[in-house]
Amino acid sequence: GKSEEQSMVTSPVPGNIKMRRCGYCMVKQPMRAKHCQLCQHCVRRYDHHCPWIENCVGEKNHPLFIVYLSVQLVVLLWAWYIAWSGLHFEQSWDWLQHNVFLIISFLLIVVFTVVDLLLLISHLYLVSCNTTTWEFMSHHRISYLKHSELENPFDQGVILNLWRFFC
Repeated sequence: GKSEEQSMVTSPVPGNIKMRRCGYCMVKQPMRAKHCQLCQHCVRRYDHHCPWIENCVGEKNHPLFIVYLSVQLVVLLWAWYIAWSGLHFEQSWDWLQHNVFLIISFLLIVVFTVVDLLLLISHLYLVSCNTTTWEFMSHHRISYLKHSELENPFDQGVILNLWRFFC
């Protein structure tokens, strides 16, 4: 909206860091903002563009993305339990023919559970460091991180980082 664009233009920035102007939106970007090529708009505290939700993960929806990954993990673990309880092992071809769909489903659930668990762990680690996926992957290209004396100028300690993110 208009008020969000105005706040992006008038955001305070430390004196040694110049505000960038987005080459697409022509809006002055505060630190940690980035223009998403897929969504075609600037996102404050840009983390990444998620193909699962077909949207950018940024300042306003990043905590909800963590909740989404957590709920998805619970559902996958529940599905894993149901699929495992349906398997009654016997050593016969007849059993294998009748349970091939269940076995394939079980293996897919295991793969998706591992992927979701790794995503959740990596995002919780980044949140605890008060950094974003984009900053973590591209810190050598981002002007306010490349010229910073600190490795992560936004880190305020694990507890305060988690408190400010979730509360």
